[in-house]
Amino acid sequence: MSRFAGAAEHYSAGRRPYPQQFRAALREELGLDGTGGLLDVGCGPGSLTGLLAPLFERAVGVDADPEMIAQARAEFPGLEWHVLRGEDLPAGLGTFRVVTFAQSFHWMDQPLVAGRVRAMIEPGGAWVHVGGNTHRGVDDPGPLPLPRPPWPAIDELVRNYLGRDRPATKSGEQDVMRAAGFHGPVRLTPWPGDVVERSADELISSVYSMSYSTPHFFADRRAAFESDLRRLLAEASPTGRFAERMGPPDMFVWRP
Repeated sequence: MSRFAGAAEHYSAGRRPYPQQFRAALREELGLDGTGGLLDVGCGPGSLTGLLAPLFERAVGVDADPEMIAQARAEFPGLEWHVLRGEDLPAGLGTFRVVTFAQSFHWMDQPLVAGRVRAMIEPGGAWVHVGGNTHRGVDDPGPLPLPRPPWPAIDELVRNYLGRDRPATKSGEQDVMRAAGFHGPVRLTPWPGDVVERSADELISSVYSMSYSTPHFFADRRAAFESDLRRLLAEASPTGRFAERMGPPDMFVWRP
């Protein structure tokens, strides 16, 4: 079973969309003109693939989770989708002008995938890594129009039910990329982040969209967990509405 089993349906509600500024910044940095191909590796339900697709003549998304690909096909039926692990590439997909990894590369065998993907990038092309959180905001002491989501208490509740902390993220990505023959990166931050309003339902979906707390992990305790989570959220905001400042996701452009 995929670590993201049951999460696909929660992505659109629980995670903020990538901003339109991403597309404009990438077009300017790479001189994109509607030609060439895009490969989005670890595409999830296609959020970034769909945003960037208008910059290319072909857009392909691959993900190891069949439910994610099913969601992507339903949301973006005109694009090309494959159930594939990054380690399975090149899988006969051909070469591409741009290959993107949005919050996905850390799950993979990084040296293996970096080497295989490098061979799939056309001359003059680029690898684009998108980092940052789209499921929760950043710690910001500034004033907000509504109560903040009680993320520390939510994390504690998840720990109480599942008995584990959030997994640590792999580091050393830049060393991996340079060892694979890439140079750079050029860092683009086209969006400063903004304050968004979120509902209790959106926050619950945000929890379920994470690899360490997808619905199947709760098994027969899911109803009890969700009841406790709703109670916690109601205590934090009786109206069921929250506000938080989203962090500014970054794009890191690497070139072979």
